[in-house]
Amino acid sequence: MNKPTEGITLQAEQGGGLASPPATEPFYLPAHDEVTLFEQCHRNKLAVMLKGPTGCGKTRFVEHMAWKLQRPVVTISCHDDLTASDLIGRYLIRHDRTIWQDGPLTAAVRAGALCYLDEIVEARQDTVVVLHSLTDYRRTLSIDKTGEVLQAAAGFQLVVSYNPGYQRMLKDLKPSTRQRFVTLDFNFPPADQEASIVARESGIEASQARALVELAHKLRGLQDRGLAEVPSTRLLVATGQLIAHGIPLRRACQVALLAPLSDDSTLVGAMNDLVELTFP
Repeated sequence: MNKPTEGITLQAEQGGGLASPPATEPFYLPAHDEVTLFEQCHRNKLAVMLKGPTGCGKTRFVEHMAWKLQRPVVTISCHDDLTASDLIGRYLIRHDRTIWQDGPLTAAVRAGALCYLDEIVEARQDTVVVLHSLTDYRRTLSIDKTGEVLQAAAGFQLVVSYNPGYQRMLKDLKPSTRQRFVTLDFNFPPADQEASIVARESGIEASQARALVELAHKLRGLQDRGLAEVPSTRLLVATGQLIAHGIPLRRACQVALLAPLSDDSTLVGAMNDLVELTFP
């Protein structure tokens, strides 16, 4: 490790939203062998990409694995304005001294945490590049501003989520980035399993959960008719929570399930017709 930049009174301060492992097991129903595969990737120090549509359980899976592996976790929501400094850290002026504050990526590297970058395709390419040295045999992070080269602590693992649907909007990852990750495919659960999740997470009756999932499958069939994003399991849970607390079923579907999907009046009308057919 090189010395920090000379001529600066430096006091390290950790930032980055480092969170302890969940105290209780986050509810997650495995669809296939993703839990075993993730455990093996963690054991072999391999970076992981979770690929699937919005709201299908990728974030909950990471929370579950943080609990199972008993690792702290840092979650970073990626966006167009995310810079390398936002990930790595920056100098802050505090009274009469300059303080270096770790960014979330640096905090995770030092602590041996799971570092989860949600929707990595949203980040700028020049920001994504700083991850490359952490995804191969080096497992290092260079902090140019301090001159440090950090070796990732034991237990560190880089995890990213990726929604292939963004390719329609001309956003995608470079092959040089994608090939650095073991990729686990996620999708919406089978109907019976999705209904069990919705019932448990929202508190509604099993019959109501099955009907909501049936509606979701009909709505997902509208994707070829202009629906940009199909209803996710997350939206079904939100709808169920409103129903469980007394909101009329059709009204809950309108505000929590249909309205977030589209502003197109023709499409919303077609979706309302499906609600009425499902809940006569």
